Amino acid sequence: MSTAVRDLEPKALWNHFADLNAVPRPSKKEERVIQFIKDFGNSLGLETIEDETGNVIIRKPATAGMENRKTVLLQSHLDMVHQKNADTNFDFNTQGIDMFVDGDWVKAKGTTLGADNGIGVATIMALLASKDIEHPPIEALFTIDEETGMTGALGLKGGLLNAEIMLNLDTEDDHELTIGCAGGIDVTATGTYETETIGTDFKAYSIGVKGLTGGHSGMDIHLGRGNANKLMNRVLFQAAGQFGLRIAAVDGGSLRNAIPRESFAIVAVPHAQDTAFQSFLNSEKAALKSEYATTDPNLEVMLETAEQPQQVWAPDFQYKLLRAIYACPNGIFRMSPDIAGLVQTSNNLARVLVKDGNYSLQCLTRSSVDTEKMDLARAIQGTFELAGASITMAGSYPGWTPRPGASIVKLMSDLYREMYHEEADVNACHAGLECGIVGSNYPEMEMISFGPNIRGAHSPDEKVQISSVQKYWEFTLETLKRIPAKA
Repeated sequence: MSTAVRDLEPKALWNHFADLNAVPRPSKKEERVIQFIKDFGNSLGLETIEDETGNVIIRKPATAGMENRKTVLLQSHLDMVHQKNADTNFDFNTQGIDMFVDGDWVKAKGTTLGADNGIGVATIMALLASKDIEHPPIEALFTIDEETGMTGALGLKGGLLNAEIMLNLDTEDDHELTIGCAGGIDVTATGTYETETIGTDFKAYSIGVKGLTGGHSGMDIHLGRGNANKLMNRVLFQAAGQFGLRIAAVDGGSLRNAIPRESFAIVAVPHAQDTAFQSFLNSEKAALKSEYATTDPNLEVMLETAEQPQQVWAPDFQYKLLRAIYACPNGIFRMSPDIAGLVQTSNNLARVLVKDGNYSLQCLTRSSVDTEKMDLARAIQGTFELAGASITMAGSYPGWTPRPGASIVKLMSDLYREMYHEEADVNACHAGLECGIVGSNYPEMEMISFGPNIRGAHSPDEKVQISSVQKYWEFTLETLKRIPAKA
């Protein structure tokens, strides 16, 4: 890791971020980072507890003279999305993130950076460890498993927290104050399929769709970026119909909340159709690169010879599955009729794995309207059930209903205007934030979310802006100074 990161200002925040990024912290494997945060709280002599779900709560008394202010909950999640480029040799389970400074940005070498939500965690750590920052009574809530189901927030029980105001440090534009978000649900189609052998009059190939931009399946879904699973299926569907292509395996995408960047398939084409197939693929490659030149300038379609597969999909299964994937909704389903520019409902076909007689297709369906979320989920269910799949729906979490009249919204909006001489963008977002879930057990708690500029979250292009972190830090400190007295 570059020592240059530790020399950035504010040093307290960046040093805690560096310490955090040295700890492997994949979703659902947070044991090490939970212990890391507990050890941190205990080392400061602060009340530190772990709830039965694995969330960690640390309490710090107010600085002198601010004891009568409202208690503030500072909240961030401990886990991070694990994505790496195909040519990057990296083990997220054992290695810390390899960071470097590039101008005004901090990046990682070939992997996700963990600024989502590590900058928020590091901010809270810096405040808890500080000896000279004015602040009201603080409760720090570090949740687990936000990225793969929000099970930490869902497992948080009522009665544990005393705060009247919650500052969620998990948004990615420093001019925004977020006061609402979408809910989500995982829709997974699984099943088994028959295979058969093919004769020697076939030539085997490996097809790769790669180099796509990817990104966050909520925050970036409106940008029209290519989904590698959908693009691969487009190629296979046409080639199967025109050239008798047979498919042995497909493996595309990775995480449910990341727009798929890569997909790979093993196929076989009749020798008699080989030249025509190669010509088609070159033509389709040119078409895709033209269509996605703006959103995915590095898109590539690769074709390489491969070993002859022992088995390929049975014709009936191949016919049905290719059509089901083609029909599966992906991207924006509906824009909000009430909030200009806000995606209301969407779906991300995140993972397609079909090999060795088993298949699994994973979607993350989001909406700020719960009934519409379930309607789209049922449409996906119907699509894959027609192909013979079994459907499970899991991990449903609620959205966060905006309260624009809340006092913390006015306080921070006014403060932003005073400090930066412009209006903050007070909005709702299409990502999933934990505020709505926490609020279900603490309905009287006022909530707001903010953060520094982070780009490319959930992809190896993730980066965080150094100057924006400085702005966000000073805004956070001034906000804490101005928290009002208890009623």
